[in-house]
Amino acid sequence: MQKHLMAVLIALAIVPAAQAADLTTEKTPVTVNSVTSGLKHPWGMAFLPDGKVLVTERNGGMLIVDAEGNKSAPLAGLPDIDARGQGGLLDVVLSPDFATDNTVYFSFSEPGADGSSTAVARAKLGTDKLTDVKVIFSQQPKYKSNHHFGSRLVFDKNGELFITTGDRGSQRDQAQKLDNHIGKVIRINTDGTPAKDNPYIKDSKAKPEVWSYGHRNIQGAALHPQTGALWTHEHGPQGGDEINIAQPTKNYGWPLITYGEEYGGGVIGKTEQDGLEQPLHYWVPSIAPSGLIFYTADMFGEWKNNMLVGSLKFGQLVRLELDGDKVSHEERIMIGHRIRDVEQGPDGAVYLLTDSSDGQLLRLTPAK
Repeated sequence: MQKHLMAVLIALAIVPAAQAADLTTEKTPVTVNSVTSGLKHPWGMAFLPDGKVLVTERNGGMLIVDAEGNKSAPLAGLPDIDARGQGGLLDVVLSPDFATDNTVYFSFSEPGADGSSTAVARAKLGTDKLTDVKVIFSQQPKYKSNHHFGSRLVFDKNGELFITTGDRGSQRDQAQKLDNHIGKVIRINTDGTPAKDNPYIKDSKAKPEVWSYGHRNIQGAALHPQTGALWTHEHGPQGGDEINIAQPTKNYGWPLITYGEEYGGGVIGKTEQDGLEQPLHYWVPSIAPSGLIFYTADMFGEWKNNMLVGSLKFGQLVRLELDGDKVSHEERIMIGHRIRDVEQGPDGAVYLLTDSSDGQLLRLTPAK
């Protein structure tokens, strides 16, 4: 497991003054080990009960990595995947009843006659293949775009599945309309039907799967360990990455409000507007966040209940201390690779996936 070993310290956090985060120079040294390498743009991971890790690759591969870093051959049985641009095989989670049903859920860019869209399938996990594969959600409508698929998957405490989607890059205005799945948080049952207490379940002018809307591209989502609420982060355009608590019927503003700007410069809407939710925290300049957990183990005692966010742009792990719903302190831990996903292992260590054609699974532990 210990193929590469290095100690890393924090980099100075850059946070807009309006966020009022504590920017002390506290340092948290960590040790980073590479569990395995040679992954092709890995995107999501899930720990199996035996400690092995199920990993997705954006090019359409799903494989299993053991504690020694040995990789299985790609599992057979995946559906057709449109692996282009930001699309491909994306997140993966275990069923809440995995011990008895051996079922996994995964998101991917699904091809179709009109383009592609974010889709979610469930399947039985075998030793070398997936069986009983069934698509349970397909974002509507499809577009000819290779951007902004969202795709994080989170089960809530009642066993319903949250799915994050994006605005597909070219369809930002659709994020404000309820008759589609573009730029939304989706909530469904495990058979794909809308959760019965969804806010628009009886609204004939809205998609019944919609939970919240006005999102740009959510690539981080996790349940708060105490409240059970769904916390998310999403990519801003040029600046304006956001952290939000995704609540039913709430409109998070994209593209009417944002703290970012057009690529290359140019105003997008305003920074605030009545009836639209302000982010709990935002980044200018953008960190390009991907992956999100609340850390709950004891290995990093000072990190208990902190948020950990991966940064694609700066190659960092971002640690956020919370005071209720406010971010009180931000720390940047320099990893040196684009971080696509963050997970807490059963051993209490923090695991990261690095986004490259020679991607790695990294293991973080406290420096000794």
